[in-house]
Amino acid sequence: MTIKKILIVDDSKTELMFMTDLLVKKGFAVKTAENAEDAFRRLAEEKPDLILMDVVMPGQNGFQLTRAITRDPLYADVPIIMCTSKNQETDRVWGMRQGAKDYITKPVDADDLMAKIKALG
Repeated sequence: MTIKKILIVDDSKTELMFMTDLLVKKGFAVKTAENAEDAFRRLAEEKPDLILMDVVMPGQNGFQLTRAITRDPLYADVPIIMCTSKNQETDRVWGMRQGAKDYITKPVDADDLMAKIKALG
């Protein structure tokens, strides 16, 4: 599957702008969501090829949201990369257990992110 459409879920406007800018310059179509409710609304509008998921957000956190998305038959095939400042090995392991395909820590290294996206596509 070629990855073209990416949904970024992050409650930080700065992160959303940085990631959107980076990905758009690389030729991706990007949608953003600031919380779980927003994320499900975006998913219903148009199914993305990839989701970049922050962990620390108000309401449902990224681990919970990843679990909800990967267990939903409509979206179970959409890969999720956790993209978070939580850099402990236990966080990475927990993220993968929730259904994430990969895990990257902030500040995001553009080359690292592109390599991870390419590996999924």
